[in-house]
Order: sequence, then C-alpha cells, then structure tokens
Amino acid sequence: MSAPMRPTAVVLGVGPGLGMSIAHRFGRAGHAVAVISRSGARHAGYLAELAEAGVTAESFVADVYDKDQVLAILDKIEERFGSIDLLYYGPADQGLLPKPITEISSADVAQAMTWVYPAIDVVGRVLPGMLARGAGGLLFAGGVSAVRPMPALGSLAVASAALRNYALTLNAALAGKGIYAGALTIGGLIERGDIHQMVTSQPARFGDVGANSLNPDDIADTAWQMYSTRDRAETTFSAFE
Repeated sequence: MSAPMRPTAVVLGVGPGLGMSIAHRFGRAGHAVAVISRSGARHAGYLAELAEAGVTAESFVADVYDKDQVLAILDKIEERFGSIDLLYYGPADQGLLPKPITEISSADVAQAMTWVYPAIDVVGRVLPGMLARGAGGLLFAGGVSAVRPMPALGSLAVASAALRNYALTLNAALAGKGIYAGALTIGGLIERGDIHQMVTSQPARFGDVGANSLNPDDIADTAWQMYSTRDRAETTFSAFE
C-alpha cells in the first residue's frame, strides 16, 4: 500500500513578506507548497529559500485577475500534487490609489471589488474537492479598514469589508463539514513585504515606520493556529493600537 501524499498548501499572491511566511509555516507543518504570483522573476529565490528550510515547493505564474489563467494553474497544481488542501488568498490590490470615502463613485467601488471577485472564483474551484474529502482550509488576508473606519481608504475599505464578510460567512456555512475558513485582518506595514521595503527606503518621505510594522512570521504562526485549532474565524493584527 503506497504512502498517502502529503497535504498541499497553495499561496496565491506570494511575496517576500506574508506570502513567504505562510509558505514556510505550512511547509514546516508538513505541507507541500505551491506559490503563485503574476511574475516569476523572484520565484527561483523563493524556492531556494524554501528548499533550504526543508520545504517541498513549486512555483507557478498566474495573474489572479485573469480568471481563466488562475483556474488553469489550480488545475495544474491539483494534477501535480493530487489535492489542494489549504488555499491562502493574499494578492495585492492592483496598486489602486484610494480617494476619500466622501468622494468615491460606484465605479470606484466596482474597480476595488475586482480584488474580491477572484477569491470567489478560486474558492469555487477548490471547495468541491475539499467537500468531497471532508477536509481543507481557506485563509483570506485583508485590510483592517474592514473593521475600523478609515475614511481615507474609500473604496478599498468597502472591498476589504466584502472580503472579510465572505470569509466569515464561508466559515459559518462550512461548520461541521471539516473545512475551515478564516480572515486575517491586517493593519500596518508587513515587514519584508514590497510596500514595507519601499516605505523604509524613503525615510525622508515616510519617516520612521518601525512602530507601525508587523512581523509576517507572527501572522503566519497565528494563521496556522487558526487553521489547526479552528477556534475562531478571524484574527485582527494592528500596528495602530
């Protein structure tokens, strides 16, 4: 009798900050890891780092905003690894420049919501397999403006609230079916991430941001605890309190 394949974690929207920390944490827990981003330029470095840590990983290129492309990559990952057991959704929000909430239009909200729609598409792709196996997990990373009024973020706050509500409602719908869904609600710069690196490289413009930064390894540890214990559907991480 052949040994069962190890579970697979998909990190959708991998970057040097939280995405890689999620990959390391689930890899350390015994998952094979598939990392996805819209460019493969940094993938060799990611894979070398994961391999050095003893994590089995492969990388894939797909733009989450291209539905057909990202669903095809998920098909490829499932064919390669046998199953998708954990899906982490944490892509960037296309670099939208927010307008204050008092100035937004419905078109601004529609544009911001394009960051939410792919989450629904990818869940629709992986959830049937999880339901068939009676096991799995879904994690979504969003902004703290979902729970804390931040008028300057405008339509981005609306989209963050929508993603959070989607995650929490999934959690309620999947209770008792062996599948977990959880929201990582994040406020502050994430260390090692691209935005953090950009801000810290310009102290004259942005000042000292050390007090407003979050350690991605700590967030990833909490994400693993949420997934493994299933004792709560959300954790808020804020550098502003």
